[in-house]
Amino acid sequence: MDQIKIGSLLKELRNEHNLSQEQLAEKFNVSSRSISRWENGNTMPDISIMIELADFYDIDIRELLSGERKSDKMDKNLKETLVMVADYTEEEKAKILKKVYICGQGTLITSVLSMILYFITYGRDTGIVLTPFLLILATGIFGINTVMAGLQLKGKMSKARNKKLIGISVAIWVTIAVIILFFMTFILPKILFNIYVANGGVV
Repeated sequence: MDQIKIGSLLKELRNEHNLSQEQLAEKFNVSSRSISRWENGNTMPDISIMIELADFYDIDIRELLSGERKSDKMDKNLKETLVMVADYTEEEKAKILKKVYICGQGTLITSVLSMILYFITYGRDTGIVLTPFLLILATGIFGINTVMAGLQLKGKMSKARNKKLIGISVAIWVTIAVIILFFMTFILPKILFNIYVANGGVV
């Protein structure tokens, strides 16, 4: 399969229909960057999108897959077969995504609970060890990315929105974690020490 030829044909068809990359992207619910990458031959659309493109441009799916125009039209049985294959692929992908999404939620929840437990247990120690904290932080970031990826692949958000939300979520997660670490390491010990002194050295 020659991706460069396929990309050139996709670009040619788009221009014939007087569509910009942004307009075509909106019709197929993808980003304009995806259209650009298809036309440059860097990546290929999913088979389900290829079928939709063939219908949209009224062209034989074999022409798209070969990157060359042909005179014969796509036969109905071939199209139905490809549609069934695409449906099967989507169903299998949905099952995998459900597992990924659940794992991501579990990882994120575990990370949050671990951080809370860690600070409750060791927060009073000014010599707090950073390694477990950083591990929990990394686990949380991984969980955020997994959940967001699951949402994107399930079609609940665009790639651009997903990327933006991941950046915001990770920034918030890191900020909160650093604030908690700073509080537990430097501020809480002083508060506890003042309470200890106020009580006459009696805990």
